[in-house]
Amino acid sequence: MQKTNIIAHKSRNQGPEKAMVLAAGLGTRMRPITDKIPKPLVEVYGKTLLDHGLDALVRAGVKEAVINVHYHADQIEAHVQHRSDLKITISDEREELLDSGGGIANALPLLGEEPFYLINADSFWIEGYRPNLNRMAEVWESDKMDIMLLLAGMANAVGFGSKGDFSMDPDGRLERRGEKKIAPFAYAGAAILNPAVFRNAPKGAFSLNQQFNEALEQERLFGLRLEGLWLHVGTPDAIREAEDAIARSAA
Repeated sequence: MQKTNIIAHKSRNQGPEKAMVLAAGLGTRMRPITDKIPKPLVEVYGKTLLDHGLDALVRAGVKEAVINVHYHADQIEAHVQHRSDLKITISDEREELLDSGGGIANALPLLGEEPFYLINADSFWIEGYRPNLNRMAEVWESDKMDIMLLLAGMANAVGFGSKGDFSMDPDGRLERRGEKKIAPFAYAGAAILNPAVFRNAPKGAFSLNQQFNEALEQERLFGLRLEGLWLHVGTPDAIREAEDAIARSAA
């Protein structure tokens, strides 16, 4: 099978050198595939979801990735040992699954005090003209932003069957989709975060939506529209959809 590069060349501008990869989920919607393997190790177009994401980080200039693990944690730890292109540190959640926000808060001692990339291990994208993570770094402004989300237009989202998540004004500030409304953008599973947003975070498990909402209230939640095609791989059927989209892009 012919392979294609999902992420293109590196931008000149340097962004965050550390990243958090959320890889601890149970992957219940991907069953029966995930009965025996964790979702991040599901293969799409000859490469695991986790490696698609790690390749994106490498091309964005990331030097260290922190990966949280819980379900089939040993398999993920063994798999990432083949990576020699960035330092990988494991944040162990074997004893308690901490959800998205709790997982990041638990890993903060490994991430440091500077803004960092965040990516979900179950979604990636076919780039447009310029790499999207580098585009995010270019427009990131710490003095006015706490969180920046990569957003996919609904017409550019493969495998995502929702009504959207956010609307965005011309300056990039975000608003959540209202009740019984349709929003033009979906969160594409990548972000830049200032670690200070976790300063008052609770202990234990909690959703990252708490930090999104706090940043939104302070008008410090921003977005950037993804260039290219977002591939959300949440179910077995979505694997074929993503592979078909990649094959079309490589034709």
